Amino acid sequence: MEPIRVPPEMFRFTSGDRAGLYVSVLHAFAEANDRLETTLGIDDVRARLRSVGRLEPIDDDTLTAALDQLREWKLLGVIQNHAENYRTAVEYERRNLLYSVTRQGEAAFAGVVHAMTMLASSGALQTAVLDAIADRLADLSRELDSGSDRRVYTALTELESHLEALRGNTKQFNGELQRLLRAEGVDFTVFHEVKGATVAYLEEFFTNLEFRSGTIASRVRLIEDYGVTQMHQRALRGAELPQLGGADPHAAWLTQRRARWDGIRAWFLPEDGTEPRIEQLRDVGRKAVVSLLQVLDRITESRRRSSNAIADFRELARWFTVLPDRDDLNRLWSTAFGLSPARHAHLAHPDPELVSSSESWNTAPAVEVSPLLRSAGRTERIGRTAALRDIAAVRAARAARAAAERAQLEAAWDMLDTGGVVRLSAFDALDHDVFERLLDLLGRALGASPTSDGARRGRTSDGRVEIVLHPPPDGATATLTTPHGVFRGPDYLVEVSAPGSPARRSEATG
Repeated sequence: MEPIRVPPEMFRFTSGDRAGLYVSVLHAFAEANDRLETTLGIDDVRARLRSVGRLEPIDDDTLTAALDQLREWKLLGVIQNHAENYRTAVEYERRNLLYSVTRQGEAAFAGVVHAMTMLASSGALQTAVLDAIADRLADLSRELDSGSDRRVYTALTELESHLEALRGNTKQFNGELQRLLRAEGVDFTVFHEVKGATVAYLEEFFTNLEFRSGTIASRVRLIEDYGVTQMHQRALRGAELPQLGGADPHAAWLTQRRARWDGIRAWFLPEDGTEPRIEQLRDVGRKAVVSLLQVLDRITESRRRSSNAIADFRELARWFTVLPDRDDLNRLWSTAFGLSPARHAHLAHPDPELVSSSESWNTAPAVEVSPLLRSAGRTERIGRTAALRDIAAVRAARAARAAAERAQLEAAWDMLDTGGVVRLSAFDALDHDVFERLLDLLGRALGASPTSDGARRGRTSDGRVEIVLHPPPDGATATLTTPHGVFRGPDYLVEVSAPGSPARRSEATG
């Protein structure tokens, strides 16, 4: 397909200060063409301007300048009127020139009218158009069998007009549908109504769409069996095209017909086996329905949200107004915003009397902040040193108690030191503490193995006192009396030796 190249001066009449006048002039010539008036003089143009809605007065110089400008842009043509009789020179000046719209002018104005019509119209998917295409195909098939060439031309023209309507409405409807999906800030109620109407419209259109497209495709095959070229030749004869210019219009007419027939096949029966456009339209409609429902869901979800940031702050502000206690207000502030006073805010100046209570924090002397507050979140609290305890009395008491215990022990060993072998019964009566030490010695001796002579030996843990037991030769029994009771046992031969005892000291000196 060759690129479209528009002549640069073709649509200049739609811009500039005199754009309204230029459009009105071309509109006047279009109206005249509708009335089969192909040329207009300056007075005729002025009269036609009022008929197309331009009622402002316009002088001859302005109107002449506008006509000359349109001529320069090749939108109007001018000829001399030699058939008129002019009685005065002024009359000749005014009625000599006759203006007519050129082919480029007709196309330019038709393009503007078409653009404005497209802006004012809305696309539609009309099942009636599909039915009309199917009906015209059926009519065309019948006319090919038994009709005249003129009726073939008429049926083919109607068929092409319906196809053009289907294509144009479909493109426009698809564009509007996509704009609807992209629309933001649409009122929920309006969108809900539009969505419902659009979905229902699409569902109605797609109902029996397959049947309709299948009918059209079958009738296209029926005509192609007859022969498309033959059909176009008969329609060409029925069109009876005039040859006004030098070029033969028949070839261009046939080329245009073949292109439009290819358009019918592309929509319903593509030759290359691709998906028909009518099926693509179904996919577009299905996606549009899904997209509309998704957009509606998003709008519904956004409306379901009970509150937003603005509503939350307003509710919080209302809570602040109803709380009477200052502590509650502070707790609400901390809970809502998570902000608490600085950890060093409680620190005071070393000499608070030097700082006025009205002093700004910005000008007040700095307060030293402990590094422990930053690292551990607590401040250092240095208390007074506790008074040292006087333990001299304790030490004296302990020394006295130790001396007394040592004296008692020495006295016990002195009492138990036998100075030789004696009978156990010789101890007769003992103090309870001395008796416990004697039992301890007896136990240590009885726990040891007897020697070859039957003696048993035992020592205290410090090794100072030694006891030697010999079994009683006569099996006598010893009886010892203590303050807590009477002890009876074998009357061993006992020898207790305690170094440093008075008995040992007398032996050493004696």
